[in-house]
Amino acid sequence: MNRKSDRELMELVNQKQRAALEEIYCRYTKLVHHFVFKLCNGNPEKTKEISQLVFLKLWTTDSRYDEAKGSFVNWLLTVARNVCIDYFRQEHAHTRSKQAAGDDRLLEQATVSDEIERLIDKNDMIQAKKCLTAAQLRTINLFYWKGYTLAEISLIEEAPLGTIKSRLHQSLIKLRRHMEKNDR
Repeated sequence: MNRKSDRELMELVNQKQRAALEEIYCRYTKLVHHFVFKLCNGNPEKTKEISQLVFLKLWTTDSRYDEAKGSFVNWLLTVARNVCIDYFRQEHAHTRSKQAAGDDRLLEQATVSDEIERLIDKNDMIQAKKCLTAAQLRTINLFYWKGYTLAEISLIEEAPLGTIKSRLHQSLIKLRRHMEKNDR
């Protein structure tokens, strides 16, 4: 199996050949783990759970990787990103339903210092977003907060995919510069 290409392995995974999934797992588990770890803000339990969900999704769904559309690594990280988004949406919905049911235990877990830190971070991000154009802000919101793909954003914004990619890249550079300036 280790001589097969990623595309060939994914075809075998779709045919439910366990050895192919094991090979994909061996090749990419560290990459997926590190990527998810960053998205989970360093939470090891969520990282482990989501990383497992990524490979479970490859096994349980008819995942189609197309070499013509890009590298396997980028495709796999997009799958991981989408699994994270789904996980956090589900977690958020679960948290909201518990709060609506009057479960005060969730509120007790947040300490005062955690809340202050969240407010400071939120305020910093609000200030950083002011340096973006309206189009850049829409792109950031659609991609990171609403979970749209770049191709979907291209359709929504009625702009070429390359323009959307460039806009997102420039937005992130502006945000990082602003945040770095404030950290000093």
